[in-house]
Amino acid sequence: MKSDKDQKRRKKRMATIVTQAGREPFEHFGFVNPPIYRGSTILFPTVADLAALRQPYTYGAKGTPTTRALEKAWSEIAGADDTTLVPSGLAAIALALLTATKAGAHLLVTDSAYAPTRFFCDGFLARFGVTTEYYDPRIGAGISALIRPETTAILLESPGSQSMEIQDVPAIAASAQEKGVCVIIDNTWATPLFFPPHERGCDLAVEAGTKYLSGHSDLLLGLVSANAKWAKRLRHTFNLFAMGSGPDDAALALRGLRTMALRLREQGGAALEIARWLAERPEVARVLHPALPGHPGHELWKRDFSGSSGVFSIILRPAAQKAVDAFVDGLELFGIGFSWGGYESLVLPFDCAPFRTATKWKAEGPALRFSIGLEDVDDLKEDLEAGFARLSDAASG
Repeated sequence: MKSDKDQKRRKKRMATIVTQAGREPFEHFGFVNPPIYRGSTILFPTVADLAALRQPYTYGAKGTPTTRALEKAWSEIAGADDTTLVPSGLAAIALALLTATKAGAHLLVTDSAYAPTRFFCDGFLARFGVTTEYYDPRIGAGISALIRPETTAILLESPGSQSMEIQDVPAIAASAQEKGVCVIIDNTWATPLFFPPHERGCDLAVEAGTKYLSGHSDLLLGLVSANAKWAKRLRHTFNLFAMGSGPDDAALALRGLRTMALRLREQGGAALEIARWLAERPEVARVLHPALPGHPGHELWKRDFSGSSGVFSIILRPAAQKAVDAFVDGLELFGIGFSWGGYESLVLPFDCAPFRTATKWKAEGPALRFSIGLEDVDDLKEDLEAGFARLSDAASG
């Protein structure tokens, strides 16, 4: 049951909630942030207390006041009944899938999912008799036709990793609920600030706290939040695996949380401005950004999302690899690397084709994913403009 304080907080707007959630200063001598509790062993006053597990913390692997502060904060932000912290985003995906599947189960996964999610399904779950079927991310309510008696879960990711398809989450969730199927979403791109997963019908929501929650590219962390129906089962699975994250990581994440709304607003706005600018470039065939009116999923994005983050992709017009390399390698403000959501801008060449089985990846030319950081937008545009000049020189040289 929610406390009076929780009810009052729920009436606040999200930018306020992220600064307040999970904080109990007067439980820690007035300190604004909770202390970092490190440890494995937790003592009990008496044998009777030990036998009854009569205290909130029993062993370090199951959590500490530091990790619990972040779990409580994220549950409030996500509109969840409980949240578990794990050491990475992929660990969060694994925990959610292990919570919702069993031997002999049938699992539906969007064809646009994060590639390591596919590797886990095809390389690990398959060993335990779980059959994974990939579906077109634009299927919507048509997902009903794919649900079998043995289907236990559907995994969504909206927008899709790299290719940025928007899914009709409420329609898929409604079809799943009719048949008692768990709905899992990887909500890392939008975070609960822009897409409230449980309000949209998802049972479990996965977040890579490595990205926008951290915000500083110095942390690996994952979160799985659950609604009332799935909270106990999630916590039980979490305890069986002892998949906890460290208190130092939780403390860094709590620090990142307090500025997440500001960073998302800034990075999302900058990304949209750059996406619009790129859409006018002659070298660019398409910009894959759901907040742009030309995007195939734009109407769904307008209906279900309250904002956009700093990640989007582009398809260049046909160009030789040496020209693309010249464009990317010479960029001064865009690092080349995996991950995203930090304060620095990144670029990553990609090709979805090897990871598609239910759909075909069709691109006019080479594809690039951008993560826009906190640099000045005009400086980023100048860097990209110089890159396009190198692209042109290499293509004609």
